[in-house]
Amino acid sequence: MANKKALSIVQDDKKREAQAGHDGTWIAHPGLAPIALDAFNKVMPGANQLHYLREDVNVIANDLLRVPTGDITESGIRLNIRVGIQYVEAWLLGNGCVPLYHLMEDAATAEISRAQLWQWIHHKAKLSDGRLVNVNLFTKWMEEELDVILSEIGKKRFSNGKFLKASSLFSEMIIKDEFDEFLTLPAYNYLN
Repeated sequence: MANKKALSIVQDDKKREAQAGHDGTWIAHPGLAPIALDAFNKVMPGANQLHYLREDVNVIANDLLRVPTGDITESGIRLNIRVGIQYVEAWLLGNGCVPLYHLMEDAATAEISRAQLWQWIHHKAKLSDGRLVNVNLFTKWMEEELDVILSEIGKKRFSNGKFLKASSLFSEMIIKDEFDEFLTLPAYNYLN
């Protein structure tokens, strides 16, 4: 059931990309190639979609510099923590992509999670309920989310993995004053 749901999400995503005028797409695993090819073959008989101009899209320089709006929620922060830790753990074990919560995640997703957390803490962002996003709150929730990960995957998998090293590394990058260039760069020091 979970695999069917995940594949359905990928199928919808690839269909959306093809219909939006993309010429190609990224997939996390070769097994997803038939889904992507099917979506693109239905709307793109030629080598590209250069003829498909998005008249409804008009992006200007200020659009690229605008600070995003939206709510920062406790559940969103907790998900960022879990995804970040689990991805770093998988990466330390040699896996560049990992299925998490019915999605195939890669370094980009973990990097977004890490960057958001760092920015929210260092720019004193507030949750939608008014609480300040700070190191103490992050540290408390990270400890709790490690317990959630343990309950989701089981003690044996947790103990045999590198979750404590991954959480330590992930936490260090978020708490430190200077923003690391990319999530995996400090992690290279921990590869066997």
